[in-house]
Amino acid sequence: MSTTATDTHYLPADGRPRCRWCAAAAGDDGYLRYHDTEWGFPVDSDFRLFEKLCLEGFQSGLSWRTILNKRDAFRQAFAGFDFNKVASFKDKDVERLLQDAGIVRHRGKIEAAINNAQRCVELVAEQGSLARYIWSFEPAALAAPEHATETAASRALSKDLKKRGWKFVGPTTMYAFMQSMGMLNDHAIGCVTRDEVAARLKKFKRPS
Repeated sequence: MSTTATDTHYLPADGRPRCRWCAAAAGDDGYLRYHDTEWGFPVDSDFRLFEKLCLEGFQSGLSWRTILNKRDAFRQAFAGFDFNKVASFKDKDVERLLQDAGIVRHRGKIEAAINNAQRCVELVAEQGSLARYIWSFEPAALAAPEHATETAASRALSKDLKKRGWKFVGPTTMYAFMQSMGMLNDHAIGCVTRDEVAARLKKFKRPS
């Protein structure tokens, strides 16, 4: 395994180049599998999109590896990220979650996830689906990765969600979400997964 500050890619033991951020968890097969099979692949499931929105919020100030390692515990704690169920969580649920060592025990983030579930129920009633709403912010396709922390599209999504009462949805968080859920292909040029994501995006039917 090798990487330097000037490398374009990260080369794990199999010798197949991946995005350089994979080096942050060198030797972690789960982290590499997430990159190879999930990150950047288009998602149209409302529950999976809500999960990604919540986990990006929980990740704020932490490493993604931390969140990924806790994802199963998060799914159990938050009813599989079924926002219809999470929306009904009460104060006793907040206290229960604050005692759950398997997740990130941050009161503000826990309360934000419950609030966002309530706002998501409202949004789906208005828009028909969370997927339809999210994909309406899709920017024009790019020839190369942006290597940005936020973009016009992520700022627009962040602004609209905040207007609707969502929390922990800043433009940087929303850009990471857009990368994760496949709204744009930010895999490095030469990464073994980039072409596969491009092909999947080409065939992907946008929610309408």
